[in-house]
Amino acid sequence: MEFELKEEEKAFQRIVRQFAEKEIMSKAAEIDRKGKFPVGIARRMAELKLSGIPFPRKYGGADATLMCYAVMVEELSKASASIGFLSAAGLIAAFPILYAGSEEQKEEYLRPLCEGKRLGAFALTEPFAGSDPVSIETIATKRGDEYVLNGRKAFITNAAVADVYVVFAYTDKNKRKEGMSAFIVEKGTRGFSYARLENMLGMRGCVVGGLVFSDCRVPQENILGSEGDGFRIAMATLDRDRIAMSSIGVGIAQACLDASKRYAKWRRQFTQPIANFQAVQFMLADMAMEVEAARLLTYKAAYLADKAEKFTKEASMAKLYASEVAQRAATNAVQIHGGYGCTKECPVERYFRDARILSIAVGTSEIQRMVIAREELKRDAQVENPKSKS
Repeated sequence: MEFELKEEEKAFQRIVRQFAEKEIMSKAAEIDRKGKFPVGIARRMAELKLSGIPFPRKYGGADATLMCYAVMVEELSKASASIGFLSAAGLIAAFPILYAGSEEQKEEYLRPLCEGKRLGAFALTEPFAGSDPVSIETIATKRGDEYVLNGRKAFITNAAVADVYVVFAYTDKNKRKEGMSAFIVEKGTRGFSYARLENMLGMRGCVVGGLVFSDCRVPQENILGSEGDGFRIAMATLDRDRIAMSSIGVGIAQACLDASKRYAKWRRQFTQPIANFQAVQFMLADMAMEVEAARLLTYKAAYLADKAEKFTKEASMAKLYASEVAQRAATNAVQIHGGYGCTKECPVERYFRDARILSIAVGTSEIQRMVIAREELKRDAQVENPKSKS
């Protein structure tokens, strides 16, 4: 593994950083305050061809690496975590179609998603199925040349604003995860409607809400892969989304560090800048150390994904650590800013709320620890048990 970004990755970093600093940063507080989908910024990202970075050029993407994508999300999230999260929502809506879709599905759905002409959403979570996706209750019943979907989804990013939804449902619930399937459902399909939109603590530029399927008829050609492929598609997608989440965490933590250094140099108490005080320096040192460690974990997971090696454990490690680093950095940033850090005028107040979302979204920190432990124990099981020798 190299510790230096490649020239292509640096080029993406420069382009996105310039865009984020010029066109997002000044609007970040307004995006958070309004709590609405940022249509203008989404259009600009499409114009800059940022919607399909890790996807093949033949489908409208940039044919770039997942490392390029991770670098992009980090830069977007430094300016506004909501925009970084929206980019992640685009990734997990498009990846299942690349991973399991037919050529016809890729042309019809993946291409406009990569080109930014349509918005996508990934619909797995339900009111009673979050950390345990196998417990989803949405059912897809085959009737002739259609599937009839019935059920509800919850906490879906881009609900009501997306054009294309990748929806998970059981075609045979008796088989548990082997009976889960994935479908492409278009906005406006009869029997498909929206539940309430959530008033979120953080990431408020993201539209999050519920979906309702009531005898929703989906043509059989809209199934992704074959019946029973849904769980495999979902897990492969979530591995990549965890890299996106960790990139958001790195972006937030870096923003906290940058803001804290500026403020600590400016703010004076006891006739000197507070940056001179050891207590403040220790917080800055911890933030600098942890953001670098989180970045390296994130880059390693992206590096392994680009090499087509197994990266489930590394993605969970990166997501877990970066989520917790972002929260610690935001807490320290608020402390350094004092009373000002608790006001809506101060950006670290927003970072504090945004960071809290990360330890829950796309698998809680507890779930990440379970995944990491499972992968470690699985590796050990492949080694001969020394106690088996007499």
